[in-house]
Amino acid sequence: MVIRRAIIVHSLKDTRAALAAAAELGVPVTLRSAPGAAAYLGAQIFREIIETARAAYPEVDAVGVLDCGEDAGFALAALRHGIERVRVDLPAETRARVADIARQHGGALDDDPAPALDLLDCDTAAERCRSWLREPEN
Repeated sequence: MVIRRAIIVHSLKDTRAALAAAAELGVPVTLRSAPGAAAYLGAQIFREIIETARAAYPEVDAVGVLDCGEDAGFALAALRHGIERVRVDLPAETRARVADIARQHGGALDDDPAPALDLLDCDTAAERCRSWLREPEN
């Protein structure tokens, strides 16, 4: 099982900083959107940010996760747009249906409860990412 530390990215600049640090350290990483980002950023923009950054760091094992809040529709749209994983807060029955659809699209729901480094308003993103990715998981 691959252990991935998660980093919440808000922009292409954040995403590149996270991938640069992961490349430097040779570790896998989860690139997670901010909570509820599907509502204001959208699946297509998030996917483009992840793909653009990945193109610069193809050697990094990175997974993109779009947070869809409490909206199953956003989660389904994200899967149709090729997002690998989505976070969504839904009642159990609806969640099970969305998880099944995710599997059919080659994706999955993300339930990782581990803390994530949030790069919101971070002036030293590259340094923070290197430090975060070096730390052993608690």
